[in-house]
Amino acid sequence: MKWVTWILAIALVFLQYDLWLAKGSWRDMWRLENNVSAQNARNETLIQRNKTLTAEIKDLTHGQDAIAEIARVDLGYVQNGETFYRFVHPAK
Repeated sequence: MKWVTWILAIALVFLQYDLWLAKGSWRDMWRLENNVSAQNARNETLIQRNKTLTAEIKDLTHGQDAIAEIARVDLGYVQNGETFYRFVHPAK
């Protein structure tokens, strides 16, 4: 009867090895779950960036104010009848 107990104990150890340490085990599942949550976080930041870019594109295609603002800030555009003042901080 003692040898049956040993055989069953060895079988249990082999079955537990597959469950906890082999390919497709709990450890792999936990690692994959961590990878999925990290990828979801990256996806959320990319979704927010895409929404911002979409709003900017929509504003540029339909609104003249955004185009004028970009021209003023980036290109130094001044309309007719406007006076441009530039403030320069003195060097220390």
